[in-house]
Amino acid sequence: MRRWISQVLITRHVLIALGLGGLAGALFVAFLIELDEVTSANAFCTSCHSMTYAAESYRESPHYDSPSGVRASCGDCHVSPGLIAATWDHFVGTKDLLKQLFGPDYDDPVVNLLHLPEAAFSAREWFRKRDSATCRRCHLQSAIQGERANTAAIHREEAVGKTCIDCHYNLVHRKVPDARTFKRDAWNRMIEEEFGLEPGTAERLRSDGAGG
Repeated sequence: MRRWISQVLITRHVLIALGLGGLAGALFVAFLIELDEVTSANAFCTSCHSMTYAAESYRESPHYDSPSGVRASCGDCHVSPGLIAATWDHFVGTKDLLKQLFGPDYDDPVVNLLHLPEAAFSAREWFRKRDSATCRRCHLQSAIQGERANTAAIHREEAVGKTCIDCHYNLVHRKVPDARTFKRDAWNRMIEEEFGLEPGTAERLRSDGAGG
């Protein structure tokens, strides 16, 4: 009876379908791996002009030019470990493309800088929710020694209940104050002074639609 059932269920068509399904699955996984590889590369991330501003500060940071020769890419920091998590990050990241296409003129350095704080706060929250997982795939907290005598003790004793981004931010991109101390008026004045703009220009750009 069991043999008869096997002969009925395991037909040539079933075997072909299973084989094609397995091949399709393998090709799909390979596609996701290649997609992650391409879309995590610096060349892809900076293909939008607006991202070149972030790239400038990145190239001046230790994450780009380290004494050890280790160079973290955009994806190393901003894409979660694991194929499924990385694929999800790329999917969610399409909202940034939509903002680039239909939102403010982020290619304008003034507009870009006006929106930098919100982008920084969002990125920091992303790290917190993931317990700084992308930091930890390069940095082993228990092995951190540092140059100061108490660095190891700080990371062992005072970091309890904290995640990397709680203490370590403004390491790669342009410095943005903590969200708890950030003052929009002061930030706007800094931008106006940096670009030689009339007082009130920054707020006008934010309110009239050109700046979001």
